[in-house]
Amino acid sequence: MSDNHMSAEGGSASGGKRILIFSLAYFPKYIGGAEVAIKEITDRNPDIEFHMVTNRFDAALPKVEKIGNVLIHRIGIARRGASMSDLRKWPLNLNKPLFQFLAAWKAFSLHRTHHYDAIWAMMAHSSGIPAIIFKLLHPRVPYILTLQEGDRLEKIERMMVPLWPLFTRVFKRADVVQTISTFLGRWAHRRGFTGRLEVIPNGVDVAHFSRKEMPTVIDALKDSLGKRMGDVFLITTSRLVRKNGIDVVIKALPLLPEHVRFIVLGVGPDDLTLKRLARECKVPERVRFMGEVANTDIPKYLHASDIFVRPSRSEGMGNSFVEAFAAGLPVIGTQEGGIADFLFDPEKIRASANSHGAGEERTQEFGAPSPEYKTGWAVDTDSPEQVAEAVRDIMEHPEKVRAVVATAHALAVEKYDWNTVAKDMREKVFLPILNR
Repeated sequence: MSDNHMSAEGGSASGGKRILIFSLAYFPKYIGGAEVAIKEITDRNPDIEFHMVTNRFDAALPKVEKIGNVLIHRIGIARRGASMSDLRKWPLNLNKPLFQFLAAWKAFSLHRTHHYDAIWAMMAHSSGIPAIIFKLLHPRVPYILTLQEGDRLEKIERMMVPLWPLFTRVFKRADVVQTISTFLGRWAHRRGFTGRLEVIPNGVDVAHFSRKEMPTVIDALKDSLGKRMGDVFLITTSRLVRKNGIDVVIKALPLLPEHVRFIVLGVGPDDLTLKRLARECKVPERVRFMGEVANTDIPKYLHASDIFVRPSRSEGMGNSFVEAFAAGLPVIGTQEGGIADFLFDPEKIRASANSHGAGEERTQEFGAPSPEYKTGWAVDTDSPEQVAEAVRDIMEHPEKVRAVVATAHALAVEKYDWNTVAKDMREKVFLPILNR
């Protein structure tokens, strides 16, 4: 779908409308799922003018720059060449708390010049405070809140206790809340939001992850990874943090045959801890830590592997799962957070609903009970035994796997392509706010 087609189909934003985005970080260096979502959505809505207040971090980045369809205004403490790990160190680690107030101040200044038609906060805990400060002083400017949080909500709420009166208003004063999962939609309701809520997931580049590489390219990658005939490669594409459950997969390896190996794509603070765990479990030769891999190369690794595994302890949504759907891999995951919106395992879901009432709660609040078709293998959190059992089931039942993979791929195409997501954001969020 072309951008022009989307604009025509979605209707006019009625000429020169401007939205100011609050985002803790942004392209070109400091990128996660939220930042990718902003770029994919804004690039596909060219008739709306987007501005952004974000942290600079790297002194080599200009203070004002246009990337795609976003005019970026950078603030905060910066150091030339700052890496992702540097952001946690003094003095760059001051940027997150300072952003809560400096971003609001910057927004006031920009609004005097640009007269924004709406503001958009990307995540309540990181950008909601400056947005609500702006909203309280400019109550007639509509305020959009997007919830993309992936950490445990209890942890986020503990962190926000010092700003709790403002934090509760982040939800209550929003004109519309868009969440990437029904799980986060329930959080918005618990925090007092009573207005219009749209569940619009993040997307993936389905064509990019579905595209088959030349067999020679995949064979060369398999050789470089040491994959022999008969080997089964598990793969995860994850930040190396506790919430993603990579340790659970490592603990599952001793329960599986020697020819089952584990490829880990990603970096993070738990790198050394996970490598030590692999040694303690006596499987260091069966786990390959590949470090940071460019997004353009991830499909090759997926196509060289056999099973995607991420037994997350918490998840706002989890783009990597849908990328694996698009790549045609069977997927093993938990039902934590937003994963339950797309990883359907009817037997597991029914058992969970009977013991916790989760399925009933979801049906009552959103009218969307889980379907009776299977898109993956659901396991409990912190259960290496269930991960191993799911891997064995996949290895032993190729016909079932083919059917599940086809169903999951169809779901990715239908619901999670970025063109669909951007169109939904336009028609359900931006235009109702801008044209009201």
